[in-house]
Amino acid sequence: MRIRNLVPAVVAAIILALGAAPASAERQGTLEVVEGSPVTFSYTTAAPDPTNWIGLYHASGGGPADEEYVSPSLVWRYAPGTAGTVTLPADSLEPGHYVAYFLARDGYTWLTEPIDVHLPVDAPVTFPVDAATLHNARVGDPYEAELGGLASRPDARFAKVAGDAWIDVSADGALSGTPDGPGPTTAEVTVEATVPGGSSARLTATVPVRPQGSVLVPELDVLTFNTWHGGSRVTGHHDKQVRFLLESGADVVGLQETEGTAAARLADALGWYHWQSGGSLGVLSRYPIVEEYGTVNASAGVRVALDGAHSQINLWTAHLGYTPYGPYDACFDGMDVDTILDREAQSGRTGQITDTLAAMSGQIDRADDVPVLLVGDFNAPSHLDWTEELREKNCGYADVPWPTSVLPTEAGLVDSFRVAHPDPVAVPGTTWSPLYPRHNGSTGRAEPQDRIDFVYHAGEGLRVRDSRTVVAGDPAPVPDHTDNEWTTDHATVLTTYELTG
Repeated sequence: MRIRNLVPAVVAAIILALGAAPASAERQGTLEVVEGSPVTFSYTTAAPDPTNWIGLYHASGGGPADEEYVSPSLVWRYAPGTAGTVTLPADSLEPGHYVAYFLARDGYTWLTEPIDVHLPVDAPVTFPVDAATLHNARVGDPYEAELGGLASRPDARFAKVAGDAWIDVSADGALSGTPDGPGPTTAEVTVEATVPGGSSARLTATVPVRPQGSVLVPELDVLTFNTWHGGSRVTGHHDKQVRFLLESGADVVGLQETEGTAAARLADALGWYHWQSGGSLGVLSRYPIVEEYGTVNASAGVRVALDGAHSQINLWTAHLGYTPYGPYDACFDGMDVDTILDREAQSGRTGQITDTLAAMSGQIDRADDVPVLLVGDFNAPSHLDWTEELREKNCGYADVPWPTSVLPTEAGLVDSFRVAHPDPVAVPGTTWSPLYPRHNGSTGRAEPQDRIDFVYHAGEGLRVRDSRTVVAGDPAPVPDHTDNEWTTDHATVLTTYELTG
């Protein structure tokens, strides 16, 4: 697959004129961006301080928009004088839209209004894919979708080049129209994005079209995706993540390790709905998120309307504590099972899954009316995989009642992967880890390989059609991972459900 280069360098000039006190000074600022290398800001201020600083954030969120901490900056440096220049490292940044903040005294008080920065200023417009399948339409129902975020430059203007007559394309990349019937089961539209200077790129979008009066979403693809520090450990991670999500066919995604921004960033690109915590958790959905349940210990939940009030699901995503890690206790240290289980509680995982299931309990009880899903990185294996038949693989252990799988089962949740693949010998379903075959990646003792990422469900309206682990490309192990097409150290799990309710 095509891999886009890292950000070329840019010079951004911030001119700051302030009163004496940062908290009350009138904010003024201008921005001048010219081609250059690397990312450099110039500044002036009437309120100098050794701990004033300039930080860069994704435009999709994470910056101190209300002069309060939200998430760490992508890159930053101190700007101590009344005037000067500050150079930020560019090698970790991707092409795209950012916001620069000039902030006071190791804090989040603005020294000027935030400045929009697009990196790089002269790059050609591109799409991460040549073709994409959008969310379902239905004959007779108005349809809308967004393609604008897929273009690499926010100043791109869009036009329809070819496609079904009912689809209109606005200059900002919005698709709209009403499919008429009976017509084909799919519609297509080819759009062209153009930027000042004449660079252009094309993308063909496919819209699945359902018959009038039919169920809008008869089949649902559910993905759990630990993004590994938002994907930032791999070059070009944004395009690679967007490409993977589009090619996976996922409809709803539970995210972990989002760094407080990945859900918003990816949803902006995909034109999807999202929920984002300030930390690890996030949700992406092709269909509207109509209720948010907030965070509960190490999990969070939302309600998604697949077809208005007629078809909805509850989706929870979890990221349980990572240390101590049970397979290390078994395989590296040879602890007895009681000690291993005690340490599962010490890790926080037992309490976290208990609190999560308590929060979900009413929804699980009513799952035949509104199906419920729990996905995530549990950082622990399943009792369904530590069986007598796999004793040798599991370092001599069998029948270990891992609480993070036993408790969901007892609560009425079903492990979708083991529905599709009931024999763990034939299909292990390993998700930890494609980048760590050995404990240090490519070196050290053999890393215990296990299934620690899950898609659970409850409700008669969900019937498992398939479940599989998914990894893009052939990732090289750590420390040679930075140019991988795959942006994380986990495999994902994708379960396809038939909606029967």
